[in-house]
Amino acid sequence: MEGGRRFNTRAVHEGEIVDTRYGNVGTPIFEVSTFLYPNEDSSAVIDDTTGKPFLYTRIGNPTLQALERKYASLEGTDRGLSFSSGMNAIFTCLLSVASKGTRILAQSELYGQTRYLLERVLPRYGIQAEFVSVEEMNRPDREFSGYSLVYVESISNPVLGVTDIPEVSRKAREAGALTVVDATFASPYNQNPCSMGADITVHSATKYIGGHSDIILGLAGMGQGLYSRVSDMRKSVGGTPDPIQAFLALRSLKTLGVRVERHNSNAMKVASFLEASGKVKRVFYPGLDSSPYKGIADRVLRGYGGMVSFELKSGLQGARRLLRALKLPMVAPSLGGAESLITLPVDTSHAQFTPEERARMGIPEGLIRFSVGLEDAEDIIEDLQQALDAV
Repeated sequence: MEGGRRFNTRAVHEGEIVDTRYGNVGTPIFEVSTFLYPNEDSSAVIDDTTGKPFLYTRIGNPTLQALERKYASLEGTDRGLSFSSGMNAIFTCLLSVASKGTRILAQSELYGQTRYLLERVLPRYGIQAEFVSVEEMNRPDREFSGYSLVYVESISNPVLGVTDIPEVSRKAREAGALTVVDATFASPYNQNPCSMGADITVHSATKYIGGHSDIILGLAGMGQGLYSRVSDMRKSVGGTPDPIQAFLALRSLKTLGVRVERHNSNAMKVASFLEASGKVKRVFYPGLDSSPYKGIADRVLRGYGGMVSFELKSGLQGARRLLRALKLPMVAPSLGGAESLITLPVDTSHAQFTPEERARMGIPEGLIRFSVGLEDAEDIIEDLQQALDAV
């Protein structure tokens, strides 16, 4: 609870702009580039990023601000900021707290584009990243001294390792480092990293927050001190989203809790079914007792999420046959939508890496990543069964 209101109540009501002069019950889309300025009206609404009336949408916009306030309430942070994509949220946040000479400690099992950013783009600006496994990151005796920044995914993409955020954040703080957590796979409903000690939480709002496979958007939550730095960087690099994208995310956040409850439930049923199949070599899902991360997941997550990864005994070729045989899940990248989506990381999220590089990230060539949707679990499982029979 926050301020006496529980998650779903805040999801529906927080941040909304209701103007009784018009009687609107939902926030309007302020699809404008510029605003009256100077605005000397004593009742002018203030832009959170500047402390002054709105000036220009690249800096701030009422629709964006409504989304950011709702998100901050659900994420449990002082402030929220929206971005043109999840990757822009990551890049802008990192540029805000890192500079030439910064050393970043990051987990090796990351979304492919994030790994590419840390490994191949940031070094051009004198920012170096070193990579260790989630298991190594979680080790009690792991040292964090010598780093200015620790970067992790709360649930890693695509092998679903779970970071012990309270311990990692504590050790990073003791070493004088900031902790940035990508919590896209968890969503604000299942986890709030900043409440466990992280300094910045980022989300690809394209995924569970958007929830309908129809927007590209990023969000980040943080305290007031970092907010000023990150909002200033967003203004400078121009990663502010269009108000229509913000409006769609604002709409979707109202149902986040309801949707993620179903994602959690369906994914658990699918993971249990796959683990019992004789054709499946291994299932990656933190809610299974067989997961090496089950204990950590029980401490840091309120739900295990809607993502399930698995490997067939027949390897990559078997995985390709399975995808061709499926009728219900759509074979497509991305995740978190109402519909089930299934993909091979070797073809999509981690296609830019060599087999050797993927192996070092712990990603088998035949790994299948399944975003379990909101369909009836029985229909999903029946379709998986007929596809497995065809392998």
